[in-house]
Amino acid sequence: MELEDGGSTSGSGLGSPSPRPIAARRRSKAFHRFTQQNLPACKPILTPGWVITIFLLTGIIIIPVGLVALRASQSTVEIVDRYDNDCVPEEFRANKLSYIKDSSISKNCSRQLKVMKRMKAPINVYYQLDNFYQNHRRYVKSRSDPQLRKGLHQVDTGPCKPQETSNGLPIVPCGLIPWSLFNDSFAFARGKTAVNLSRKNIAWKSDREHRFGKDVYPVNFQNGTLIGGGRLDPSLPLSEQEDLIVWMRAAALPSFRKLYGRILEDLNPDDLLDVWLVNNYNSYNFGGKKKLVLSTSSWLGGKNDFLGVACVSTGSFCILIAVAFALLHVRNPRPCADPALLSWSRKNGAL
Repeated sequence: MELEDGGSTSGSGLGSPSPRPIAARRRSKAFHRFTQQNLPACKPILTPGWVITIFLLTGIIIIPVGLVALRASQSTVEIVDRYDNDCVPEEFRANKLSYIKDSSISKNCSRQLKVMKRMKAPINVYYQLDNFYQNHRRYVKSRSDPQLRKGLHQVDTGPCKPQETSNGLPIVPCGLIPWSLFNDSFAFARGKTAVNLSRKNIAWKSDREHRFGKDVYPVNFQNGTLIGGGRLDPSLPLSEQEDLIVWMRAAALPSFRKLYGRILEDLNPDDLLDVWLVNNYNSYNFGGKKKLVLSTSSWLGGKNDFLGVACVSTGSFCILIAVAFALLHVRNPRPCADPALLSWSRKNGAL
């Protein structure tokens, strides 16, 4: 009997089997092969020749990369000057805390740096702090990113404790990170001529435009009884206070550098650079060190030999491994897929 859709019926159940059981059996078979890890696959055999070749090629490729990275790192010129001890007057060196906490004592200090190699502009000026743990869990959490974007419109500033309010009024920006803002200052001169030092565009553009509000101004900042670090200009929005933006990008290690500015003129060999600095920041309370760093940069960034040394070391190790494997293979060759070398074959032979 024909149906309306053109099919047919079979009352006895005889005839060709329906497609559903066939599909089900196919799926079951495929699933069984998948669970038994018996699907078609490429199974490369790592013969001794392939292993030796891979190690050798890895070393040949990586070592030149490391040498290029080392050359780029060595092409940068750095001047590092630690000033936290020398900028303390002789009579206060036994008690540095009393010196740094006494606002009636002048914190002005002068240094002189000698340029050993030519330094091409722009020359990055960093301040370096050692033994300062910006990655401490409590310190990192003590900030409010929504408040940095919205200001007083952001009510939830609970993470900013203990620097959430002062004298019952909210603090903008709140938290321990802005409260501990670095506040040493530097100026440079070559002879009687001031060196052109730019303080603009030292922070990331994304931070200036998106993370810090253009209509958010400091409110009640550093007005408490305990002053942590630098002060902010209440007439400038947070997006223009780049010292704060740079400082609030917390460092991952206890020794770190942060960009202070850029010298926009070349320095020649044997130039004497006079540095006029104000030693305000209290690093003596936690046994920290303060350094002034002048550094050029290459296409790879600043001076850092880690990448080059790591590549050269890894490449040399790979070549040594390749040579060792080659000598072992020549001395004790092992034919590929030889069943006599299987562990159970050796046991049966011993029996």
